[in-house]
Amino acid sequence: MRKQPEHRRQSSRRPATIHDVAKRAGVSTATVSRTLASPALVSDEARGRVLAAIKDTGYTPNMAARNLRARRSMMVLVVVPNIANAFFAEVLRGIDDELVEHGYGIIIGNLDNRPEREARYVDLVFAGQVDAVLLMSGRVPTGGGRLMSEAGVPMATICVDIGGAFPSIMVDDHKASLTVVEHLVSLGHRSFGYLSGPAGNRNEIGRREGFLSGLLAAGLDPADATFWQGSFMIESGIKAAHEFLASRKRPTAVYAASDSMAISFMKTVMQGGVRVPEDLSVVGFDGIEFAEFVTPTLTTIQQPRHEIGRSGARALIEALSQSSRPKSLKLEAPLIVRDSTAPPRIASTRLRRA
Repeated sequence: MRKQPEHRRQSSRRPATIHDVAKRAGVSTATVSRTLASPALVSDEARGRVLAAIKDTGYTPNMAARNLRARRSMMVLVVVPNIANAFFAEVLRGIDDELVEHGYGIIIGNLDNRPEREARYVDLVFAGQVDAVLLMSGRVPTGGGRLMSEAGVPMATICVDIGGAFPSIMVDDHKASLTVVEHLVSLGHRSFGYLSGPAGNRNEIGRREGFLSGLLAAGLDPADATFWQGSFMIESGIKAAHEFLASRKRPTAVYAASDSMAISFMKTVMQGGVRVPEDLSVVGFDGIEFAEFVTPTLTTIQQPRHEIGRSGARALIEALSQSSRPKSLKLEAPLIVRDSTAPPRIASTRLRRA
């Protein structure tokens, strides 16, 4: 009679235990537990042996019991200001990809730009339903007279810095805006418009200050620029475009603080008879997928959204496993030059005559 493999004979008698896995892998039960809970803390060699032993023995960890003992939910709350914003989709995918690899789940807290929604997510954190929080909302949620940060769970911000109170994973908005202005000035533009994000928003502050610094560095007076109040959303791009079309003072280059605004602005002015980029250059910020498929294709600052999400999730996982504070990180955001920017017509004429 053919002899069954040891692990098959074992599984026919009783379910495999963590001790079986440890024995087969030649490690301690603590190493097995660490591999399951915090794989980054285990050497590649030991982790490989443990995972192979788990497969061979058919061991199934009792996640509920383990989480209860560790007082962990294995869930991370991600607070989003408005999930309808196309920018957030790829960031969330990056967060989820990283969390899944480490056995964590994701809860999305969509504020929908309504502060009254904050209380439900504050209650969730204080009830111990999540182990950590990633904020994309630009401020710490409050509810019932409590700040979410008072719950004592690791927190970090992604895509935005809320003033140094928490570690942040984001791009340098100021530096990116400088790059935009430098590009437009190099093309010959001297008349600028700026379509902003929400007043007081920290990303907006960085982008506006970078825009103003770029003008000053080019020897231009910021007071001569045209400014429109926006919200990062499509509607404000349309509104600003109508104001542009109704004005006698039309800049030759417009920088919008988000791609959604840039695209809606561009399409609306084109419907009004303005040619892009022949009459007007337009630049956005974010690098959403749609920016590459509009006509003309949009020149934009490319935020590494997936990597921002993964890096934010990774920072929290490391903090949970090491009982340390997450670390801040600044990622590069290159300018992607496409068809929506060109030299202004006046500058082009002068160049031809010269």
